[in-house]
Amino acid sequence: MNTPRLTPLRPQHLVMLGGTGFVGTHLLPRLVAQGHRIRVLSRNREQHRALAVLPGVSVHSADVYDRGTLLEHLHGADAAINLVGILNETGGARFRKAHVDLTSTLVAACREAGVRRLHQMSSLRAGEGKSMYLITRGEAERVVRASGLQWTIYQPSVIFGRGDGLVTRFAALLKLLPVLPLARASSKLAPVAVEDVCAAIAQCVQDPASIAQRYELYGPEQFALIRIVRMVAAALKLRRLIIPLPDALGYLQARIGELLPGKPISVDNFKSLALDSIGSVDGLAALGITPQRFSARLPELLHPRHGHAVLLDTARHVSGLAPADRARIAR
Repeated sequence: MNTPRLTPLRPQHLVMLGGTGFVGTHLLPRLVAQGHRIRVLSRNREQHRALAVLPGVSVHSADVYDRGTLLEHLHGADAAINLVGILNETGGARFRKAHVDLTSTLVAACREAGVRRLHQMSSLRAGEGKSMYLITRGEAERVVRASGLQWTIYQPSVIFGRGDGLVTRFAALLKLLPVLPLARASSKLAPVAVEDVCAAIAQCVQDPASIAQRYELYGPEQFALIRIVRMVAAALKLRRLIIPLPDALGYLQARIGELLPGKPISVDNFKSLALDSIGSVDGLAALGITPQRFSARLPELLHPRHGHAVLLDTARHVSGLAPADRARIAR
C-alpha cells in the first residue's frame, strides 16, 4: 500500500465536502493516520455516523451549497477538500450546480473565512468534449485556478476499488443479463485504484510543492471498455455474450438507460466515453506513488466485504478501537 512520504509539520484542521462518498470514505483514514482533524460536511450526518469512529473526524449535517453555512464550518480551518461530484443528473442534482456553482460558493467562503488552501477533485479530460460532466468539471477548474487560493487539482481516470461504480456496475449487469449490448465498447480507460488517488491527495495535503499543480491520476494498464467487461465476466466465471454497439444504437441504449432504475448508462455517460480516459503526464509518478494494476485487483473487488466491516478494519489499523467503538459501528 502506498504511504505518503512526508510528515506534516503540524496536524491540520481540514474541512471536507463529499467526504461520505466513495473517495472520501477511503481518504479519511489516511488523513487521520497523518494526525489531521477533519470536519466532514454531509446532508445527513445520521446516515454516516460510523465515520465519526475515526479519531479526529466529526460529521456535521450541512447545506454545502449555502455560503453562510460553509463560512461557519470553515472558520479556523487550514484547508478545504472538495470531493463533490455527480456522474448523472437525478432529481435536484445537476452538473452545473454540483460542480460549478458549489465550487464558486466554496471559493468565496474560503476567501471570507481566510482559508487559503483548496484541494479540488476533477476528472481526466475535464473541459473537453460534449459531455456536461466534463464541461462543468472544466469550468470548476477555471474557477479554482482564478481564485487566488493555494489550489491543487486532481484529475483521475475512472476509479476502481471496493464499492466503485465500474466493477460493481458491470458485475451486477452481467449477473442479470445473458447478453450485454455495450455502447462505446472501444473507448479506452486507464483505471486507477482509489487507494492511489487517496495517497496522492493525502501527500499533497502535506506538501507545499503541490500548490498550483494539476495531477493526472491514472493506472499503468489501458483497456478498451469491452475488455474490462469481459475481464469482469471471466472473473465471475460467467459465459456472457457482449455485443459492441454502433454509435447510433449506443445512443439509443443510453436514452433508454436514463429511464431505468440506477441509470446504468445515460446520454451524458455516452458522450463522456467519446473521449479516452487516458492521461499524458503521470501525476502518480510525480508524487512517487507506484500505481496498482487493475487486473491484479479485480478478483478481490468482485468479493467485497460489508462496507462497515471495511471501515472497521481500516479504523482498527489506524488507531485501534475500543470494544465500545466496534459495537457502535456494528449497529
